[in-house]
Formats: sequence, C-alpha cells, structure tokens
Amino acid sequence: MVALLRSFRAVQAVARPALALPKVQVARAFSASALRRGGGGPPQLLGDGVKPGEVPTDRQQATGIERFELIGKAEGVDVFDLTPLEADRLGTLDNPIEVFSYYPERHVGCTGFPADSHDTIWLHVTKELKNHRCPECGSVYTLKFEPNADYEAHAHH
Repeated sequence: MVALLRSFRAVQAVARPALALPKVQVARAFSASALRRGGGGPPQLLGDGVKPGEVPTDRQQATGIERFELIGKAEGVDVFDLTPLEADRLGTLDNPIEVFSYYPERHVGCTGFPADSHDTIWLHVTKELKNHRCPECGSVYTLKFEPNADYEAHAHH
C-alpha cells in the first residue's frame, strides 16, 4: 500500500510541478509574545520535539503533567511530594497528624499504626472539617492548609 502511495505521489509530481507559494510572515499576538518573554511563570509543558531521523527521549516526547514531573526530577525536585506521612505515632484529637497542602482538600491513605496494620483506607481530608478519623484504627488527621496565591486567583467556587 505504501509503495502504491509513493508511486501515485511521483506521478502527480511529474504531471504537475510543485507550486511555489510565497512565504507569509504571520504576526504573533501581542499577548502571546508577552507571556513568552515575561520570564517565570509555569514550566513549558510542550517540548521542542526531536529532529527528523532521531529517536526521541522520554523528556523530548513527554507533554503535560508527565513532562512537568520529568523536568522536576531532572532538577532534583519531587513535584508530587510522594513521601509518606509520619507513621511513628497514632494521631489523636489533641495531637493529630498534620497533612500539608496548598489546596483546600487532599486524599490521605491510612495504613494504621504500626504501619501496615490494616489495609489502606482513603480519607478525604478538607479544611472545612478540623479533624478526620480513620474508621479502622482511629488515627486522626488534620489539614494544614497553606493557600497559594495562584489558587486564590483561579478559584472557581
């Protein structure tokens, strides 16, 4: 099939010479130019791609959140902060386990105290409710919400 398409394209090229189209300069929007030159801002989540004939690396072909994670790893930053919560004690009402977050809610997986004493139970910890208790082991969690200026500007609630 590919050979058939190639021969069809070759016949078209011989039968009709390629049209030389004038190159048109496209003006870029002023707002896009300002964002590109403004410095700072969020990381570029679309890569430059790869040159023809080369095999792309993961970083060259990654986009979106995967690219964000790869860029963070290259700079030595754990962008998703996957370190486990402290499991050296059982959270109580007087001394709950604090869960840090830049967002007003977070999911927490409790495996009990001592660690792995029960199956993972997922708790939806929010800033509205002060304490959240695991129904299996009774450990108490509280959200330590540290608002981010970007979140406040983009909140749609």
